[in-house]
Amino acid sequence: MTNHLETALLASGPFAELREKIDLYGRFAGQWRIHACLQPEPGKFVEADGEIHFGWVLGGRVLQDVWNLPGFYYGTTLRIYDPAIDAWHILWNEPVRQYYTNMIGKADGADIVQLGKNKAGRDIRWRFSDITADAFRWTDEVRTDDGGWFLQEDLAVRRV
Repeated sequence: MTNHLETALLASGPFAELREKIDLYGRFAGQWRIHACLQPEPGKFVEADGEIHFGWVLGGRVLQDVWNLPGFYYGTTLRIYDPAIDAWHILWNEPVRQYYTNMIGKADGADIVQLGKNKAGRDIRWRFSDITADAFRWTDEVRTDDGGWFLQEDLAVRRV
């Protein structure tokens, strides 16, 4: 039986005319394993393992990823390049906790930084760093009252 949604959604690769720009995130296409160190509140640390799956959708113009960290979250991101701002719209959707956010992502030297607001209206910063072909680090920080940043998540990610 043909899965028509899958056929309509999935793309075999990036849209050729945008390849140079969309490779910022496109290099993550594939399957990854996560080892997470979470800090839901200051001084309280929890570790967990999970996975991420990145793939091209919607004619190769969008990179979609699915994050599964059992017991903590299960969600998906749409990463859409916008040539008008030379940056990416990042749309995170997590139905279990009902957490949705919009961010703007762009290169920051060798890293990728995404800036936005969390559901409480606080500034958030998600960063991909230490990026190689087979690994990267991903962090989630929230702005503190004193203007600093509080590290909520620190993920070591390895390609499967």
